[in-house]
Amino acid sequence: MTFFWAIVLLGVLIFVHELGHFIFAKISGVRVLKFSLGFGPKLLSKKIGDTEYMLSAVPLGGYVKMLGEEPGEELKEEDKKQAYNYQPVKKRMGIVFAGPVFNLIFAVLLFAVIFSVGMPVLVSEVGDVVKDSPAQRSGLLTGDEIVSINDADVKRWDELSNVIHNSPGIKITLKIKRGEEIFTIEVMPERKKVPNIFGEEKEIGLIGIAPSGKTIIKKEPLPDAVMMAVQKTYEITALTIIGIIKLIQRVIPAKTIGGPILILQMAGEQASAGFMNFFVFMAVISINLSVLNLLPIPILDGGHILFLSIEGIRGKPLKEKTMMIIQKVGIAMIIALMTFAIYNDIIRLVTGEMP
Repeated sequence: MTFFWAIVLLGVLIFVHELGHFIFAKISGVRVLKFSLGFGPKLLSKKIGDTEYMLSAVPLGGYVKMLGEEPGEELKEEDKKQAYNYQPVKKRMGIVFAGPVFNLIFAVLLFAVIFSVGMPVLVSEVGDVVKDSPAQRSGLLTGDEIVSINDADVKRWDELSNVIHNSPGIKITLKIKRGEEIFTIEVMPERKKVPNIFGEEKEIGLIGIAPSGKTIIKKEPLPDAVMMAVQKTYEITALTIIGIIKLIQRVIPAKTIGGPILILQMAGEQASAGFMNFFVFMAVISINLSVLNLLPIPILDGGHILFLSIEGIRGKPLKEKTMMIIQKVGIAMIIALMTFAIYNDIIRLVTGEMP
């Protein structure tokens, strides 16, 4: 079943990405010859109009083949108006951008559905209280419900922890519900240095409490769900870009890079945990796919955008020979990166470690 869910994940995300290229090619008046999910030998195909729709053997990508896309392709004069390479730079740029943009839009749609249907969230009820911590010294007990912090109502644990983490050394006021009794206490979070998601030390405030583990289903009205989805997509996009920068700076070790085996494992795990977890994972991978495709590496969308930008500035494309050399370098880079990612995946399988 793990393999099945990985194929579903990759299939949907590849389809969305290529659909962006396909739709914008059609809008731009470019003839699309092939729309393929997967690479390599075709397993199924059906031609509708000018386009052959295919399912291919290797499910690690896909492609949209357009008329006149190949350098030096000979065309009849009447076909040139429908050929990709004969379109203005701005039209070609739109076609290339559309794939990554569709992945971002798809992530927003997934998050909007998730927020409107609702996911379990931890309530602001205290579980464990650390001995000799600010919380214990202030009188907090297991089972206490924190109903407000600094006069702002809270119901979810993340609302509570955000304020505490952002208040190191600053006294905060908590309203507590204990049984039928409601009272307030003051507590000063201790300054603690903890690693962030990139392994860098960051100072936050802690008072020494853990959640009880109780959850509620938090559903949002559709307009709010859409706004939250846009915000969440923006946050994950920014984190992905920062993560790539940190990787280049060697703040994040290269061994954390994962490949198809890791995606296969995690897709199965998230599907086992429930459809909502799987959809969240799909949204995150969709954002990652969008960002990675925009990197200025030849053969990726970002590489094509770079070439088109150069063409727009120069008023003419780079020489065909130069393009071929750069493309070969790009292919070599992608193969090297994929080989390294798969190597990391195998090491994780052998050692049982997770990134």
